[in-house]
Amino acid sequence: MNLFESLESASTNLLPHDGMVNYYGRLFSKSDSDLHTTHLLEKIPWEHDRHFMYGKEIITKRKFAWFGDAPFAYTYSHITRHAQIWTSELLALKTAVEAQCQETFNSCLLNLYHSGEEGMGWHADDEKELQPNGAIASVSFGAERNFAFKHKKTGEVVTTFLEHGSLLVMKGATQTYWLHRLPVTKKVKTVRINLTFRTIKTNNLASFS
Repeated sequence: MNLFESLESASTNLLPHDGMVNYYGRLFSKSDSDLHTTHLLEKIPWEHDRHFMYGKEIITKRKFAWFGDAPFAYTYSHITRHAQIWTSELLALKTAVEAQCQETFNSCLLNLYHSGEEGMGWHADDEKELQPNGAIASVSFGAERNFAFKHKKTGEVVTTFLEHGSLLVMKGATQTYWLHRLPVTKKVKTVRINLTFRTIKTNNLASFS
């Protein structure tokens, strides 16, 4: 995808109504994306994610990390996480994303999927700590995967494809009216890293102690 195609694609809303999702295609070249994938795999302090289901704690194969301007508190799946301070590479990626989509972000949730057999079920990023109707910028490195949206009331489904080094931005009322997911697939055998840049309300600060 060249620059002209990227700009034309980004101006198109993937959703038919009740929100806005813009896909910019590849923001980073293949060589740069390969380097970012390797660096993130080796340098990020990945942890297994946890969530509660039917009163039981589930440890996921998928791993995560959480970074930000400050040690923000962020609660999802009934577990509160505290952000680590940016690495220099994550700051550089944030700057590139902000310049492209003309938004600003103060935090980033990273997810590591070891293969297509790891995914994410239907959910909305609508936690109380997030800026209401704030933009969420999703950067993908590694394995290219399908990504889907489902309207909460009508059940309409919209599917797109996330390329290596690509940028997708969700904003407006998207989280209010739409769920999204990363479907599992046995066809993908390689790693995918997803960075979702977002804005946490600044009153959600954890203690430095």
